[in-house]
Amino acid sequence: MKRLDGRKPDEIRPIVMQAGVLKRAKGSAIVKLGRTTAIAGVYGPRKLHSKHQQDSNKAILKVTYNMVPFSTDERVRPGPSRRSTEISKVIREALESAICLEEFPKAVIEVQIDILQAEASTRVAALNAASIALADAGIPMKDLVSSCTAGKIEDTYILDVAGKEEDVTFCDLPVAYMPREKKITLLQMDGDLPVKDVKNVIQLAIKGCETLYERQKQALKEKWVGDLEDTAKALGLSNISGGKD
Repeated sequence: MKRLDGRKPDEIRPIVMQAGVLKRAKGSAIVKLGRTTAIAGVYGPRKLHSKHQQDSNKAILKVTYNMVPFSTDERVRPGPSRRSTEISKVIREALESAICLEEFPKAVIEVQIDILQAEASTRVAALNAASIALADAGIPMKDLVSSCTAGKIEDTYILDVAGKEEDVTFCDLPVAYMPREKKITLLQMDGDLPVKDVKNVIQLAIKGCETLYERQKQALKEKWVGDLEDTAKALGLSNISGGKD
């Protein structure tokens, strides 16, 4: 089956991932899946001043997902909506399993995610960006969380549902996954499929997660190597990449 944008059924849209894009945030990242673009910033951990909200055993993770007014063809009304509140909740729950929150009792870690451009699968782009940003901030994590969607059009399973495919797929199934632990932290399905199809769609989404996981690690490696090179230059050092003495 030829997809609307010419991709193969198991092909992800062009991927761009970059860590450390916001100077004012402790950690940050931008992720592009095709035209869908998410940017995330991490603030904290810091002491949570509302004592009644504190947890003496672990940090509180707060996630805010927001679509900027110019992110779609029709202007998005500013401020929280029922949809943005729901997506903020599922992203927070998907990330909590990966973060060592017990390292920061009575603290709060805030993740702000803005969707700059939307062409389907915004929550998975947001999740990928948030995970990179948390790692960039130095937050202890058991693993990165990667995320991808899958679905079925006619008799074909498709990876990374995009654009008008959302209108013709039998289901849109986003998955968040921790590859090292082989643990699913988010599983939603909009649609109706037989059990066999659901299993196959999930496996395809996990395959996409594993591909995006490698790109997440690459983005962090590029950021850390760049920081190391900058530090070396500031100290007047050289040959930090393992060259001969």
